Amino acid sequence: MLSRYGLAMARAADPAPSPFVREAAFVAEVGRLSDRDIARATGAAASTVRAWLARSRTPTGERAERLVELSALVERLARVVDASYIAVWLRKPVPALEDEKPLDVIGRGEYRRVARLVSALEESPAA
Repeated sequence: MLSRYGLAMARAADPAPSPFVREAAFVAEVGRLSDRDIARATGAAASTVRAWLARSRTPTGERAERLVELSALVERLARVVDASYIAVWLRKPVPALEDEKPLDVIGRGEYRRVARLVSALEESPAA
């Protein structure tokens, strides 16, 4: 049986899209993030993100960097919270981030701030 990550990768596998395009598909599917959410976190226009998801363009440079960071966070969050909640958590003001929204923090290139918070979630005992 494929994991959610494996399923997203399998669906994105035709015909050989770039690894960055596969990451965009993973974030959209597993993280349940919209093109606008992904755009917010990467600094791209929503239309550009739609082109990534349609496999007609490939993220490059700083946008690719932000996308990979977002993907890493979605993958980690999927292990500690219900997948349906990931998009909500990323859009919500978080007290530990001075009430900033994780998508906005990631979009400014401050991935490590959000990653530290996710680390705390990973280390907390299951409720």
